[in-house]
Amino acid sequence: MSYTGIQSQALSPDIINVDVQTLDNIKRLKSQKAQLKKVSTEFEAIFVTKMLNEMDKTVDKEGGIFGSDDKYLSKFKSFIFNEVGRQIASSPNSTVGFAKQIYTQMEKALPKEPEEIQAAAAAKKTRVDKEI
Repeated sequence: MSYTGIQSQALSPDIINVDVQTLDNIKRLKSQKAQLKKVSTEFEAIFVTKMLNEMDKTVDKEGGIFGSDDKYLSKFKSFIFNEVGRQIASSPNSTVGFAKQIYTQMEKALPKEPEEIQAAAAAKKTRVDKEI
């Protein structure tokens, strides 16, 4: 395989979220809720990135901000769209809202964390003491 073939395969826009460091950071989080929050934000970022890529295919390229479209520009734009997707998903002012909805729905399936179990036990003990 030629160098350009390897390069185009490595930078293919079909490959989503090749950032291994992000995955490692998610795995390092202690709390499952924190992991779920980060994963849901990453999902929204991927969705927005894909949406921007598809929207770009429908736009007339002549006289645009990037000029005429060529193979190098399309690789550069994929990086731009990836970063814009991450910024939109992580900003509370511009988020699409998928991350919050995913977190809310999936949080119900998570097992209780030790801090929550202790807080529930303390609240139950307080209620029992008040009743007596």
